[in-house]
Amino acid sequence: MSKKRVLSGIQPTHDSFHLGNYLGALKQWVALQDDNDAYYCVVDLHALTVETDPKLLQKRTLLSAAQLIAIGIDPGKSTLFVQSQVPAHNQLAWVFECITGFGEASRMTQFKDKSQKGGAERTNVGLFTYPILQAADILLYQPDFVPVGEDQRQHIELTRDIAERFNKKFGKVFNIPQAQIIKSLAKISDLQEPTAKMSKSATSMAGVIEILDTPEAILKKFKSSVTDDDKEIRFDEKLKPGISNLLSIHSALSGKSVKEVESEFSGKGYGDFKSVVAEIVIETLKPIARRTNELMSDKDGLIKILQDGSERANQVASSTLKAAYNAVGII
Repeated sequence: MSKKRVLSGIQPTHDSFHLGNYLGALKQWVALQDDNDAYYCVVDLHALTVETDPKLLQKRTLLSAAQLIAIGIDPGKSTLFVQSQVPAHNQLAWVFECITGFGEASRMTQFKDKSQKGGAERTNVGLFTYPILQAADILLYQPDFVPVGEDQRQHIELTRDIAERFNKKFGKVFNIPQAQIIKSLAKISDLQEPTAKMSKSATSMAGVIEILDTPEAILKKFKSSVTDDDKEIRFDEKLKPGISNLLSIHSALSGKSVKEVESEFSGKGYGDFKSVVAEIVIETLKPIARRTNELMSDKDGLIKILQDGSERANQVASSTLKAAYNAVGII
């Protein structure tokens, strides 16, 4: 029985992924590569939709790839590559832009939210066409399913619509992928704003645990995490969002149920609990940070890994692009 193909990507918009990324998606990526034909991509072209420094983008692209390997993505099992190293992404995106309606693209929730915040005059066209390039990213590799968070469901639906429209108009070229909505191993909130999701776009990084944080920084962030005036360690997202968040993190990384953790810390203080959760996080992230630094210290070796992945990706992508070009009449 042949393996099913899976594809997913992540933007290199920060120096470090955070704990929410790790438990929300990346740890599941590692598990998926064992039984599937996995393609994982650092989508550097998408990162251009926000203002960025060229040298910083190069550094973050390599850092993102290094972290993926350090987390457990095996370039021997998975095809790990950088989006911009496969020209077919842009080439197919243009074809898709020409069969996608303006109104259809305008209805994308993420575009509406970001353009309303920034204002139409300050919103670049790349942000508008982002989901269409994402459709090309996906469909080039003919995946069976795409593991994404709930916030990307609408983009996958657009991808499916574009593929179905193309196939109906020009003949079947594209496999219609399914969205696999990843269930986070835990709902991870900001340590300073426990009612808000941990996010790279947070106004302050004081509540965001980054994978490459030092043990000292992690401990400090946990010790200053927002809790409540009550002293009971129990899970109650509404009344005790801070403690509930810490319980979720402990449970996700220790493998113990929330009930077991509650029982273990019954009658104990918040200070002790914060320190224990911090230590579990430190022990989980320390080898990832160490491996990332090792990979970054040999950039030529890391680039070689990505070049090998891009060559494999190019073989698949160029074949799909050729079929799409033939279908629409491009010589």
